[in-house]
Amino acid sequence: MKIKTISVYGLFGRHDHTVNVFEEGLTYLHAPNGYGKSTLVRMISLLFSGRREELMCIPFERMDISFSDGSNLIAERSENGMLIQMQRNELETELTDEDLRTLVGVTYIPPERMFVNIDGRMESAVETYAHRLSGKLRDAKDGHAVMVTACEEDMNDDEIVFRSKDLNAKLNFIRDAGFEMDMPSGLRFPPTRYDLMGSRKEYTDLLQSITGFVERNYHLSESVIVFKDIMNKFLSDKDMAVDDNDSIAFLLENGTNLPLSSLSSGEKQIFVIFYRLLFETLPSSLVIIDEPEISLHVSWQQRIGPMIRDIARLRGLQAIISTHSPQIIHDDWDLTNELRAGRA
Repeated sequence: MKIKTISVYGLFGRHDHTVNVFEEGLTYLHAPNGYGKSTLVRMISLLFSGRREELMCIPFERMDISFSDGSNLIAERSENGMLIQMQRNELETELTDEDLRTLVGVTYIPPERMFVNIDGRMESAVETYAHRLSGKLRDAKDGHAVMVTACEEDMNDDEIVFRSKDLNAKLNFIRDAGFEMDMPSGLRFPPTRYDLMGSRKEYTDLLQSITGFVERNYHLSESVIVFKDIMNKFLSDKDMAVDDNDSIAFLLENGTNLPLSSLSSGEKQIFVIFYRLLFETLPSSLVIIDEPEISLHVSWQQRIGPMIRDIARLRGLQAIISTHSPQIIHDDWDLTNELRAGRA
């Protein structure tokens, strides 16, 4: 179920806005200061996060969201607080906060993104996310030994060889992300038809086990490779790498390891935005990025939109970007909603 339109009425008592959201890929919001652009995207995040009390603190009359299946979500003020209902086939169902949290997965990346709250303390987002990513890599590598289990599926030799070659290509991709799988001894992979003559059962069992390994690790490996590729496209005098301890490192051309705190403000912005996009956003969900242009040179602003759009298409995301910068939108004005002042 994808979002089609988002409408808010009486925002600050002054504005009515309707946003057309593209079913896959990227949607931009653009407006002068004071039109409620950032407030609108925050409202979307609060609604789908089930944070009703915070939503109540924002002055507006009603919010409507239409979906691709013909249903409509309506949030409006009532005598008893915020009434939130789903309309389907002329029937209305009141939703709880838990219902809202399971309706549409949402990742909100606000303008104030350089620090995160950890147990009541404000910590560097870059340091925190780099530490979390290292932990993800270590946890994944702890499970790299393949435990061969019995396979009940009946496959002929052609199917085994074909699926093995496909899995081997994915294993090579995972290896490029730094994950080296421990294969059981005595079996060559991918097998030839000659290998299957004496060890067919062993190979069908191995095939099932490797399939499970790939399913567990492919998404993380893809994210790591894309993340490194994006970071290194922006960096000019250094490279991002994963060292032998699975820690995130930024290496100068002479091999010096640069502390994370020494990254430029723009480099930190890119790191935080794409970390959250790749490692904290679920496939087929909604991601909202408010003012991605902060601290970015004009040339970087022009490059960031297509990268976000490519990730959105790869993961089946709907991405909404709220921006003041025409350079962020660049050549994508056909994907842009310009908010207007006043009531409809």
